Amino acid sequence: MLTHAKRLLKRVLYGRRYDHVPWPQQLYLRPGERQIRRLRGAWRDRGAPTVSLADFRAATPLGEIEEFISCPLCSESRQQLLYQPRNRRRNWTYRVVRCPGCGFLYRNPNIRPEHLGDLYATGYSSFLTGRYARHRQRRYRVVMDALSPIFDDGRGRRLLDFGCGAALFLELAEQRGFEAYGVDLSPDSLEQARKRLSSARVFHGSPDEAEEIAAGGFHVITMWSVMAHLPRPHDDLSMLRRLLADDGVLVIFTVNAGSLHLPAQGNGWFGFTRNHLMFYSRDTLPTLLADTGFAGVGFAPFYGAKVVAVDRALTPRQLGRLKRRVDSTDFGSMLVAVGFATETAAERWGAQLPDVRRLAIMPPRCAEPGPGRPAGHGAGAGARSPRTGPTRPTPPGRARPDPAR
Repeated sequence: MLTHAKRLLKRVLYGRRYDHVPWPQQLYLRPGERQIRRLRGAWRDRGAPTVSLADFRAATPLGEIEEFISCPLCSESRQQLLYQPRNRRRNWTYRVVRCPGCGFLYRNPNIRPEHLGDLYATGYSSFLTGRYARHRQRRYRVVMDALSPIFDDGRGRRLLDFGCGAALFLELAEQRGFEAYGVDLSPDSLEQARKRLSSARVFHGSPDEAEEIAAGGFHVITMWSVMAHLPRPHDDLSMLRRLLADDGVLVIFTVNAGSLHLPAQGNGWFGFTRNHLMFYSRDTLPTLLADTGFAGVGFAPFYGAKVVAVDRALTPRQLGRLKRRVDSTDFGSMLVAVGFATETAAERWGAQLPDVRRLAIMPPRCAEPGPGRPAGHGAGAGARSPRTGPTRPTPPGRARPDPAR
């Protein structure tokens, strides 16, 4: 009944003027839509009670492969429960909390790192090469062009695709001349990848387990829809930073938790999938990059691969309006980011990006290890405090298991 009423109201307000526009772009084009979604998101954040981790743990069931964690970015243990996505047909559900300290969104309870491979052991390649894979390479090309000149010419340059899946991207990297490598946790995906590739090499497991990859010196490392899957992002990004050359870049493509689509869709947001664990935005990702040794970060807007590559859904006037509103609002439904290994890398590869920030990194200070908390993981006020640009302090920290788990 409520859904029908909403549709009727939209029909009265907008008629059929936007029926031909894909839904993700309608949010930016319909009058008043952006303001309504912003207010809805702010109301949800403000209305959710803040609870201690102990109280949250007492009221929340814990799965066999799960653990309770504090905020992965600033180590704040308090949290606000905002979302409970579920899929009744596939029989999964989880809770998404917001850190009241830094605003980061993450799944809690989270997946224990030693069980991450359980999510991809069987059947994942059918997902990657099925309906999900439709038009994926078109999306890759759109992002690669938006990040020019990073992907323009791969000759004499090493590239690693972290979480390469069935190698849909590595196939494009081969075509552009890169000496390309990939790693993934899904054995059946890698089997399909080897059939697809001609020169690129792929490996199962962690990058440090393959000699050719562990040698480092990569000019480009890519993470296509991978960031949301990592239960210990500090560990993974620190490792990837070590594998980069001095002028190297880390390209990240993930769901944008700062977009209008999250408050618009709520629990049904497309970013809430069975295997997603962390949800980043332009406000929170710089903290993680600074804390793992990157000198800068740049962002590019994402207008939607279909409307950019095909350009039949929108009129030129609508396309221009879409781009202006995405640029001024949230940079789109997907987060397109580039982490720069050094300032030299930022100067060389970031000139075309509309939003580039320097990241000042302070030396790490490790907390004393405690029960259930690995050594070296931040502990609230005692952890380091990176800064984004000259006046944007961002809190530190790392995800750590709850000691009382």
